[in-house]
Amino acid sequence: MFLDTMDLVVVAVYAVLLFMIAQYVSREPKGTAKNTEDYFLAGKSLPWWAIGASLIAANISAEQITGQSADGFLMGLAIAAYEWQAAIVLIIVAKFFLPVFLERRIYTMPQFLETRYGSEVKTLMSVFWIFLYVTVNLTALLWLGAVTVERLTGVDELWIMVAMGGFALAYSLYGGLKAVALTDIIQVIILIMGGFVLTWISLDLVGGESGGPMEGLKRMTTEAPGHFKMIFASDHPYYEKLPGIWTLLGGLWVLHFSYWGFNQYIIQRALGADSLQEAQKGLTFAAFLKILIPFIVVIPGIAALLLAKDGILDASAIDPNVISGVNEAGEEIKGNANKTYGELMKQMPVGLKGLVFAALVAAIVSSLASMMNSISTIFTMDIYRDYIAKERSEQHYVRTGRITAAAAIVIAILLAKPLLGNAESVFQAIQEYTGFVAPGIVAVFALGFFWKRTNKQGAFALLISSVVLSIIAKLMMDGTPFVIRIWFIFLICIVVGIIVSLMTPEPEEHQPVDLKGIDLATTTGFKISAVIIALLLAAIYVAYW
Repeated sequence: MFLDTMDLVVVAVYAVLLFMIAQYVSREPKGTAKNTEDYFLAGKSLPWWAIGASLIAANISAEQITGQSADGFLMGLAIAAYEWQAAIVLIIVAKFFLPVFLERRIYTMPQFLETRYGSEVKTLMSVFWIFLYVTVNLTALLWLGAVTVERLTGVDELWIMVAMGGFALAYSLYGGLKAVALTDIIQVIILIMGGFVLTWISLDLVGGESGGPMEGLKRMTTEAPGHFKMIFASDHPYYEKLPGIWTLLGGLWVLHFSYWGFNQYIIQRALGADSLQEAQKGLTFAAFLKILIPFIVVIPGIAALLLAKDGILDASAIDPNVISGVNEAGEEIKGNANKTYGELMKQMPVGLKGLVFAALVAAIVSSLASMMNSISTIFTMDIYRDYIAKERSEQHYVRTGRITAAAAIVIAILLAKPLLGNAESVFQAIQEYTGFVAPGIVAVFALGFFWKRTNKQGAFALLISSVVLSIIAKLMMDGTPFVIRIWFIFLICIVVGIIVSLMTPEPEEHQPVDLKGIDLATTTGFKISAVIIALLLAAIYVAYW
């Protein structure tokens, strides 16, 4: 068994504490019952620290921990672009988009599209987001978590997914977003503590008995200099996944804005803020935390490269170039880089191993709970309430949300292994799948915000062209990096939206966003934080260009 008794005690204390706190914060005053605002938006009372922590807890899961550790092993620090560029996007979203969302008092992103383009666009995007969240995002959260835990415990992946999904349901189902967000501060503390423990010990192992962590880091930069390059040359073996300067100029920004700006799964926390300034402080807090994440997920992956070379880690388990045997069908069995994090965890001492394992579990279950809550919010508020059961009680819709969350996790458990079981890099696979629709999502929101002439016909046209063009580009331009494909498809979608809108009737008078009536001013603290984040990221890119 991977975990000793002390490790199991640490994990058990974490689980019990989380469950008890979730139930405590979920309670309501005597004689009252939860309404939809309480359940789906935490009563619009979330403080900045809960918003920021919950954003990171929702975002950092097995997808990042397992997937980016694997990519750190394979390609190095460049994969951190997904984290560090997100910090800039969070600041932009807080400054320009949150004021509009909160002014319109929406529950969901589809509801904004309804106020801007009409109910038809809202319905299309509601169905799309539910399908994407269940079949891609939720399945990835479950599968990557199960892969790592299975490697550590030997328990079958299916039962691991059942256990994780069941625990996420148990602590979040009653309280909704409030239970998720207010416990996420615990999840983030455990995640960061456990992550830094793993990083420190991994670097210490690389440094050797007399070297220590700093010597380990020095050795990594000396012996694996290619793993400390943020911008790949065109002849780099992983250029197709991270195409050099295009990671700064191209479609990666489209993916970021799609995820951090217009994604119900993420933005729902900000919609639950008690004020605009509180929401903006929360996103700024999350931006600072994003800068830390590569140090606890990517750096250990790079350390694993040298530890496998030294024989401390089992290279046949994690290196795709190493053959460990032959299966019953006579096929060669090679290492799987997605198991990198699990192999590193085996090197942790008793007690600390339990802390790191609890951090992994915290990342997985908090993301599962957040995703389930977002699925239930969109289905209940945008589909069920509008088309299936109108004018029911608030408690009826809350109950529907709980049933939807449970159904979503069951479906995802059944789909996870068939969809993602054979992917070489699940993290990269998710980005590419998401990239089929991200250009259209960002285009429809960008034009909706900044060009009043955009109408629902233009919105439909650009959303459809995003999917069609992505499929064509995948088939005909398979050798072109998907980050570049996404950028050009986004630009084409903008053009399509403009042309179709000009050829069809103007939108209704109340639909365009009037930015003149919205206060975009920010506090001095927000401005200082934005400058600090920009300078930190500039320094990182200059140092590791």
